[in-house]
Amino acid sequence: MKTRIGFGYDVHKLEAGYQLWLGGIRIEHTKGSVGHSDGDVLIHAICDGLLGAANLRDIGIHFPDTDQSLKGIDSKILLKKTIELIKNKGFSIGNIDTTICLQKPKIKDQIPNMQQVLANVMEIPVEDISIKATTTENLGFVGREEGIAAYAVVLLSKDNH
Repeated sequence: MKTRIGFGYDVHKLEAGYQLWLGGIRIEHTKGSVGHSDGDVLIHAICDGLLGAANLRDIGIHFPDTDQSLKGIDSKILLKKTIELIKNKGFSIGNIDTTICLQKPKIKDQIPNMQQVLANVMEIPVEDISIKATTTENLGFVGREEGIAAYAVVLLSKDNH
């Protein structure tokens, strides 16, 4: 059995007039993520971690922001396509550990729903997806509520046969 670790990171600007999507669900807030897609930083970080672990480069290679067919796309679709890419290389997901960095709103009550949505999209058990949230104690672009960031670490496995 071969195991591979991948790391993903994503950032999006926050502005009024946009929706805030995290982990495949819409979060009520006065600001939302600005992006070519729906701006779901958590899913984008997970996609990058999965692609990195499978040595498939990054999300921008597979889903470029210059592709107008992807404008406003639901990031769950990108995640589903990413899962297909790693499965085509013979990999399966061991677990995923993530952290969302945002000052507001507090999202702890939405985390179980995010885990369930992501588990359904990736067809893995909920207990294999960890989602944590933290503030930056009012420091930096996250603390000033100018942006949102997410980190993801993934473990993939592959039979050597």
